[in-house]
Amino acid sequence: MKAGKYKFYNSMVKLLLPALACLIFSCNDKKAARTVEPSFYYWKSVFKLSGFEKQRLDSLHIKTIYIKFFDVDWEAATQQPLPVAKISFADTAYHSFNIIPTIFITNECIQKIDSFQINSLAEKIMQLTKQLIFNNNFKAIPEVQFDCDWTATTKTKYFSLLQSFKKLKPNAVISATIRLHQIKYLSKTGVPPVDKGLLMCYNMGNLKNPATKNSIIQTEELKKYIDNLAAYPLPLDVALPLFNWKVLFRNNTYAGLIQNLPDSLLTNPFISKNGNRYLFLKDSLLAGYPFKKGDVLRNEQSEYSEIISTAGAISKKLKNTTLRVSLYHLDSLLLSKYSLHELETIYNSLR
Repeated sequence: MKAGKYKFYNSMVKLLLPALACLIFSCNDKKAARTVEPSFYYWKSVFKLSGFEKQRLDSLHIKTIYIKFFDVDWEAATQQPLPVAKISFADTAYHSFNIIPTIFITNECIQKIDSFQINSLAEKIMQLTKQLIFNNNFKAIPEVQFDCDWTATTKTKYFSLLQSFKKLKPNAVISATIRLHQIKYLSKTGVPPVDKGLLMCYNMGNLKNPATKNSIIQTEELKKYIDNLAAYPLPLDVALPLFNWKVLFRNNTYAGLIQNLPDSLLTNPFISKNGNRYLFLKDSLLAGYPFKKGDVLRNEQSEYSEIISTAGAISKKLKNTTLRVSLYHLDSLLLSKYSLHELETIYNSLR
């Protein structure tokens, strides 16, 4: 190489190196910028942690647990909203954690409630929440969460309920769960008037469609809903599934969910298996569940590989620099299906 050219290239390298270094560090900073707080949902009617659950919580450095305090459903007899499935506490292990009370409200309740009942419902929710907090000596509550799969037709009343509750507890952080369809169809479903949202990355397929492969979690299905995720006007946390169930179809029509039915009972010669589907060849009684000839069970699992794939797709779209990632839900049988390393990797995949 001639000296003139060498000097030219040497000068160019000196000029470009700082810019290149900035680019590299910028990329590294961007990758390392997100802080992830691991957490869990607790979705049972009695709070009691097993030794295995406590061990996992400790190993995963969990500081926050969302606990479903109660459901709010519609009672046809009185034409009133009614609190059901109120939690009771069989141990005091919750004192070691930041607890976020979660109130699940059925969309049917929102549909049927009269607009004039909304303020009253907000007050009743507040009173029952305060009662549970007081009776069980909870420490400071950092947040209250509402869980409702509202629609375009129920958003006005649901959002009004959230506003009424916020007025009763103006200094509290109020959050709401957000479904994938509420991200995709933002203009129709609206944005709840809360401080933050929690994106539920599960129950994303059509549960009642016999052709659905897995309604709990399927990355390709999720990708259909998250193109505009970065533009969502609320800061978002994320929830990922650990649960499983079996979906029953009778005469090619959805007939309900079957839970706690061991796979080992489906290995009988009168059951034909094809992928994650089981066809009953004759009337059967399994674990107290009556099945008819021709029934089909679709076995849906939260596969580790699919969880990781979904988390990766979400991570690319989120704009957050801080993120709470919750696994649904805290249960020994579910936790035992995943190694500690797998659970850690799920959380870390969103960093």
